[in-house]
Amino acid sequence: MTEKNYVNGEWVESETGDTVEVENPADPSEVVASYQQSSRADATEAVEAAAAAQDEWAATPGPERGRVLRAAGNWLAERKEGLTEQLVAEEGKAYAEASGEVQRAIDIFHYFAGKAADLGGTVKGPSAGDQHLYTVKEPVGVAALITPWNYPIAIPAWKLAPALAAGNTVVLKPASVAPGPAVELAKALDEAGLPAGALNVVTGPGSTVGTEFIEYEAVDAVSFTGSSEVGQMVYDQATDAGKRVQTELGGKNPTVVSASADPAEAADIVANGGFGTTGQSCTACSRAVVHEDVYDEFVDELVDRAESVDIGPGLDHEMGPQVSADELESTLDYIEIAQDEGATLAAGGGTPESAETESGYFVEPTVFTDVDSDMRIAQEEVFGPVVAVIEVGDFEEALDVANDVDYGLSASVVTDDHTEANRFVDEIEAGVAKVNAKTTGLELHVPFGGFKRSSSETWREQGDEGLEFYTIEKTVYDSY
Repeated sequence: MTEKNYVNGEWVESETGDTVEVENPADPSEVVASYQQSSRADATEAVEAAAAAQDEWAATPGPERGRVLRAAGNWLAERKEGLTEQLVAEEGKAYAEASGEVQRAIDIFHYFAGKAADLGGTVKGPSAGDQHLYTVKEPVGVAALITPWNYPIAIPAWKLAPALAAGNTVVLKPASVAPGPAVELAKALDEAGLPAGALNVVTGPGSTVGTEFIEYEAVDAVSFTGSSEVGQMVYDQATDAGKRVQTELGGKNPTVVSASADPAEAADIVANGGFGTTGQSCTACSRAVVHEDVYDEFVDELVDRAESVDIGPGLDHEMGPQVSADELESTLDYIEIAQDEGATLAAGGGTPESAETESGYFVEPTVFTDVDSDMRIAQEEVFGPVVAVIEVGDFEEALDVANDVDYGLSASVVTDDHTEANRFVDEIEAGVAKVNAKTTGLELHVPFGGFKRSSSETWREQGDEGLEFYTIEKTVYDSY
């Protein structure tokens, strides 16, 4: 089927007349759907529709905005099975992971539906008599959202829901690799009664649609999730154009395994964080920083888990393919680079050989040992199921190695020592710190964001903090 753009409450074709096919990464010969290959003119039309709808949506009472979000969440819930299968087909994620992601989107809409009714300011005591002194929160205006392919329904949802809850209108450009789930969000909100123009979804290249969203004068705020390299360009473009900007970017996330850790438990935590979602998560564990006392046993346990992962098409296997030929090639290139630099390949390193995996973009869960912290495999984001194991002599060295990267998104420690756990939380340079847990997995009602190259370090996403980016505060002095 060929999907259309959603602009000003209508489903429309791009003015280019061009479409692009999205293939199933488990079987690239299968075309899942076609989407509009839009131009800057299409993006401009979407922004102008959002700008025209802004006053009406901002004036809509918060509880009514919440009702629309709740109805959209219910629409998604009624179609959860089909959305899960679509996500598997376009992105390649394993069924259980895709189902959990769809449920996350449902929960996000329901969560911010309640928050829409609670938006307000604060009352302060004035210095003068006969005066009320208080603040009110207002929407920023038109928000441009540019979202990635690796969580194609959850990330658009956690940007879109707070933006609409706060009274902003939205233009959304999903990633071209897997845009379908974001298009379904537009269908949900359309059915829920969202006014025309309050949401506009335009598919197409970042160089046309994304650039126009970032630079067009009527856009007030830009929220981007993607690679650090592209994110820096987006940040520069948006700030040069005077926009409020939020970026959430890459990671090189460590799990520190202390001398007190159980090696089997630690291996479970690292394997789940590193090989889950085929390693295609900005919070995936890509470095295990392991104390020498448990190093050998931990490596044996991790290799065992890597070699036992069930690989194949996501509908009925534990780990699906990478999303595209380019992503697979990048992962295989990093595996070759690691070996050239002297790391030891302990598990995986190639493409699996089976009838079910011969045509898709599959790669084996991979473990490297004898890794130094200055190797590229320990410094650069791979975005595949590859874990570099680094041996350290003590907890002090483990913290130094964990922080010895340009990223700071998520990090975890496995330890039975309470002092080590608290030191880790205090000293780790990451926006998410976990104790005895995998680096992946986020709660929707607490802030999410990174340090260093992992974020613009401006506004956080999700929870109450997720609303701050989309609101601006006005102070009122009311004398009587």
